Amino acid sequence: MEVVASTGSTNADLAARMRDGDGVGLVLVADHQSAGRGRFARRWEAPPGAAVAVSLGVTPRRPLPEWMWLSLLTGVAVARGIHRASGVAATLKWPNDVLIEGRKICGILSERVDGPSGPGCVVGFGINVSLSAEELPVPTATSLLLCGAEVDRADLVAEVLAEWSRMYRMWDDGRLALLQQTYEEQCSTIGRDVRVLLGAPGGTERTVLGRAVGIDPSGAVLVRTDHGVEAYAAGDVTHLR
Repeated sequence: MEVVASTGSTNADLAARMRDGDGVGLVLVADHQSAGRGRFARRWEAPPGAAVAVSLGVTPRRPLPEWMWLSLLTGVAVARGIHRASGVAATLKWPNDVLIEGRKICGILSERVDGPSGPGCVVGFGINVSLSAEELPVPTATSLLLCGAEVDRADLVAEVLAEWSRMYRMWDDGRLALLQQTYEEQCSTIGRDVRVLLGAPGGTERTVLGRAVGIDPSGAVLVRTDHGVEAYAAGDVTHLR
């Protein structure tokens, strides 16, 4: 593990090292990111000391089509680690947003990296720890402080990484059915009416309305629509009331 006070992006730093043949098995932690990124290249930043950013470098043995599970299992680990460190219950919005009372407290981004020994992956997540209401990036976000929990960031990271190790071993051992069940139990999207926005922002987009009924073995969300149950491996999901 390496800890830095500030950097542009822990994912970008670790990816660069993995391309050079270094960084596999490394956990990089930062108290501040000035150029954090989320899905669809969205920017993410929090004031110094108000959040924690973590990236892990791995070279999974599982087949590439299963690597979508890296983001999903990380969501489970973060939600469980938050609860263990703070006592605050967290859930997931498919695929990997971590929510507390419906508000986002953590985002996750996994990126494939090709190094000298073959393909690997950088798995990154950022947790809002002590942001005030005025510091939140969007009104739908929250922080542990706003949820009434004051936690030591080192303890929080340790709990999340312990859970991540358990989830990763489950996946690496091929226990996909158990991992799928574990994810569904943590995911508040299941059983909800949802809107799925397909296509990257600014491009051709399509909207699907239905009820999320589960996930398939690949990690895609299953949505029951007027045309039957359909699987979606990518898309922006909105929970409908």
